[in-house]
Amino acid sequence: MKYDLTVIGSGPGGYVAAIRAAQLGLKTAIIEKYNTLGGTCLNVGCIPSKALLDSTEHYHNAVENFKEHGIDLGGAPQINMPQMIARKRDVVKKTCDGVAFLMKKNKIDVYTGVGSFVNKNRIKITPKEGAAQEIDTDKVIIATGSKPIVLPGIPYDKKRIITSTEGLELEQVPKSVIVIGGGVIGMEMGSIFGRLGAKITVIEYTDSLIPTMDRSMGKELQKSLRKLGFEFFLSHKVTGAQVQGEQVTVTAQNPKGEEVSFTADYCLLATGRRAYTEGLGLENIGLVPNKRGQVETDAHLQTAVPGVYAIGDVVAGAMLAHKAEEEGVFVAEQLAGQKPHLNYLLIPGVVYTWPEVAAVGHTEEELKAAGRAYKTGSFPFKALGRARASMDLDGLIKVLADAKTDEILGVHMIGPRVADLIMEAVVAMEYRASAEDIARISHAHPTYSEAMKEACLAATENRALHV
Repeated sequence: MKYDLTVIGSGPGGYVAAIRAAQLGLKTAIIEKYNTLGGTCLNVGCIPSKALLDSTEHYHNAVENFKEHGIDLGGAPQINMPQMIARKRDVVKKTCDGVAFLMKKNKIDVYTGVGSFVNKNRIKITPKEGAAQEIDTDKVIIATGSKPIVLPGIPYDKKRIITSTEGLELEQVPKSVIVIGGGVIGMEMGSIFGRLGAKITVIEYTDSLIPTMDRSMGKELQKSLRKLGFEFFLSHKVTGAQVQGEQVTVTAQNPKGEEVSFTADYCLLATGRRAYTEGLGLENIGLVPNKRGQVETDAHLQTAVPGVYAIGDVVAGAMLAHKAEEEGVFVAEQLAGQKPHLNYLLIPGVVYTWPEVAAVGHTEEELKAAGRAYKTGSFPFKALGRARASMDLDGLIKVLADAKTDEILGVHMIGPRVADLIMEAVVAMEYRASAEDIARISHAHPTYSEAMKEACLAATENRALHV
């Protein structure tokens, strides 16, 4: 069989690239090593974690907030963890089935097995069972994603020392969890168990939570998570871990260079992810991953081998599902002769804790380092009528604008529903709006979005109205 395009990997980047290519008339195949489509995001990442985050937030509200709302349950709510996991699995199945439907709808041929290069125009597909087969292709997109990083010296046994993959399947609520890593995955997974009553201890190598985001966001998130009983040990370097029966002891070096230890039921490894290229046969086409394990590409996402492209977690940049999707569309449209646009600065990042965290554009630290003159305006959610009505008072919106032109350079949010609110900032920045532009736009009352208007007012001569 001969194809115009073959996509290796069916995560958000891969399957979206395949759909867009098929829409544009390219005869397209997609190869997935597992029996279900959707990759890490749909199967063991974004979708299942959000399902559990929503379930545990409902439980937390029932325990902590329903009484104040005038809702009497007549007793303490009970956790049915097997049902919670079953619902999560159902959400995953339906989402993955939806991708399979889209493949059929767009007449994309799906192959199950490990895809590897014989040469740049011939791909071998090796299933778990049965005979291998080969297909011919004009172009290839590598979209094989990433896998969790396991620190050296940590005996990752998938039972007591786990990653998010195993954590999403736990059917009993742990009494305590040590989370190694204060980034997005660690804070989301920690929130799942913390809301259910587990004692969460976070060990982070840097001096801030969510260290890739604006530092003010990490500080605010730390305040909120402390209310769940989180303990934080920043600037600590993990040196080892040991499993003894049903307990895990983690050793670390504190900022003074002293060794300290922590003990819990589980240790969750959340130190990031690395590109996954094993089994691709890159050596057969002369490609060598860089020191970070990534496939290097040019500005068009083409590798050093003409006709072979790479997208998503396997290339440089933030490991975000929507970033991978945009890259997939970008490559597919190029192959069809179009001139697509991709602005990496305006790809938003989100942390699905509660309060949520979202950001787009430059951080304040980046602007300072670049020596760029800027001004800032912020507005706390506790000053909003809508936030008081919902009892979601934590957090703020922070706007960074150019000191001379007033163009918005970055927006950083922590608060209720900011995963959705951030899109106002993305649209504004895509059209190079000023803080004054947003301040002049009518925002419905009472809404959370009023905080964006007020933060922009604050950035324009400190004109916020409600503080």
